[in-house]
Amino acid sequence: MEYLQIAFRTIFYYFFINITFRIMGKREIGELGLFDLVVFLMIAELVAISIEELEEPIMYIILPIIILIFLQIILAKLSLRFKKIRFFFDGRASLFISKGKINLKELKRQKYNLDDLMMQARQKEVRTLSEIDYAVLETDGTLSVFKKSDQNKKVYPLAIIQDGEIMLDNLKGAKISKLWVLKELEKRNICLKDVFYGYLEKNNLKIIKRKDLL
Repeated sequence: MEYLQIAFRTIFYYFFINITFRIMGKREIGELGLFDLVVFLMIAELVAISIEELEEPIMYIILPIIILIFLQIILAKLSLRFKKIRFFFDGRASLFISKGKINLKELKRQKYNLDDLMMQARQKEVRTLSEIDYAVLETDGTLSVFKKSDQNKKVYPLAIIQDGEIMLDNLKGAKISKLWVLKELEKRNICLKDVFYGYLEKNNLKIIKRKDLL
């Protein structure tokens, strides 16, 4: 009888967790933010407890899982609306190399050493750091590398404007000021709040307006 209970709970949780993850949204494991990872680990631990402790009613496990799902969905929606919440849970991308120069301060802030940087660079088929124009540590922990030989090397890899807000932390690497960005918008009679995304290409500010979105 005990084996049947284990088999039943295993099959039940298999389908239940699949449905749960679909509700939470499709993301690859490598793309999970810190909060998503914590939720997934807690769900896995709760399921393991339920299979091991057969005397515990299934509802004792399903209830906290449902609470975690709703919490994750609510925070995901808030993160889409409020950048501060998104940055708090997911963090920000870090510019490790800008125009071929290594940012030691940013490496130390992210607790990265040269060996870590070289290892991830080699995984991108980069032999030496001198080949790199820009290197960005993404919020999921992966390193994005842009080589000097890339055709699009004139495009700065971090956002200058995002959701109607100037990304001040990204201006330093691009060697531009907030005043310069505001003047560029003023020349084009564009209001900052109307800008969905702005980036730098060949020292020119490129704009995607909210009204241009589908």
